[in-house]
Amino acid sequence: MKKVILSVFVVGALLATSCKNAKEEAKDAKDAVEEVANDAAEATEDAATKTVEAMEEAVESVESAIEGITIPEFEDPKVGEFLQTYSQHAKDYIEAKGDVVKNTELAKKSVELAAQAKEIATNLSEEAATKFNNTMAAIQAKMAPAQ
Repeated sequence: MKKVILSVFVVGALLATSCKNAKEEAKDAKDAVEEVANDAAEATEDAATKTVEAMEEAVESVESAIEGITIPEFEDPKVGEFLQTYSQHAKDYIEAKGDVVKNTELAKKSVELAAQAKEIATNLSEEAATKFNNTMAAIQAKMAPAQ
């Protein structure tokens, strides 16, 4: 009888010990899963932040070379590219105040850009043409004091 009782206690002790280890392993696994989930959440937040910053930089890049003038978006990306080119030309023109050599070169380019502007304006819808003309007028207004 002593052997039976002793055997029951030994088996019970083994079961109790093995259950504790399983509980500890389950707790360790739970902690590991939580840590991985937290790391994934942080990585997602970092990626979202970087995406927002990239979007803001992209929006800022639509500003023209001249301070205070923003180039609106058009269906045809060539229109935006032309306005960027024209605003850079205007900036160069403003910076060339009184330099006869630069002004001569810039005058030739002004004629080319004016022809391109007329061609672009004729291919735009009424709404887009209005935005285009308003932007061109704003850039030309910045150029006027330099004349």
